[in-house]
Amino acid sequence: MIAVAPSWTLSGRTPHPTIQRDPRQATEFDKSKAWHKMNGTLRYGLAHGLSGAMPYYLVTEYPKPGGTSLAQMLSHALGIPFPRNRFPVLRPSILHGHYFRAGLLRNVVMIWRDPRDVLVSQYYHYLFPNEWGNMLLVRESRAALGLTDYDDIRANLPAFINYVYSGRGNPRHTWAEYVDIWYPRERAVHTKYEELRAQPEAELTRVVASLTGRKPDPAAIRQAVETYSFELQAGRKPGQEDKSSFLRKGIVGDWKNHFTDEARVALKRHADRQIVRLGYEKDENW
Repeated sequence: MIAVAPSWTLSGRTPHPTIQRDPRQATEFDKSKAWHKMNGTLRYGLAHGLSGAMPYYLVTEYPKPGGTSLAQMLSHALGIPFPRNRFPVLRPSILHGHYFRAGLLRNVVMIWRDPRDVLVSQYYHYLFPNEWGNMLLVRESRAALGLTDYDDIRANLPAFINYVYSGRGNPRHTWAEYVDIWYPRERAVHTKYEELRAQPEAELTRVVASLTGRKPDPAAIRQAVETYSFELQAGRKPGQEDKSSFLRKGIVGDWKNHFTDEARVALKRHADRQIVRLGYEKDENW
């Protein structure tokens, strides 16, 4: 178990803000590397071996497109568990992860998001602690980057882009590689963060129907969307930022507030073709 101090520093680097949280959350979610590896291995085995038979419904993603929220809504709409940050259960349920190889996976929902918004969300999740016990990730990311002022995202974003696209971050694969592997797979149900924000009930209905082959109960869909809305989960309106929260801002297009021309050039070097392929730009001249 990792002790959560009121604040901490990395030698020679700027300390990040103090984070206050319920000590019960710290006990439950600040897991060791061994716990994460064990849980991940178990989930991997169940997903690849039993997703079709159990069934398990798999929400997969490259980090930070809103997969947790989608998994919560699916759990509510289907009336099955979503064991979040816990060991999986041996019954029909939702499994959420960063499955890179399709293999024998069945009942898969792949959620996409504009990679520029993904990067901004990743930046704060990788470099600032939040209530879901990401201290290991923060320590590792800060040690690897060695920046001086983590609050200056505009100055740091180009270096952060190169870091995550170098394969040194977590996960080791990149958003562009996820596109190349998953986007052509027609057996997966594909959705986008932007669609779930723009028309959540209609998009969740489509996803559930595509997964199960049955039209879902409209009341269950409506209740799922309301229960797991950003407003209820975060206690804030979309656009009201809390950098120390897992649910930081909850809007589409926040990248425009943070990207410099240098960041644009860095991302184009790594993912230009895939950005166009997913329709986030009409051509490579953005």
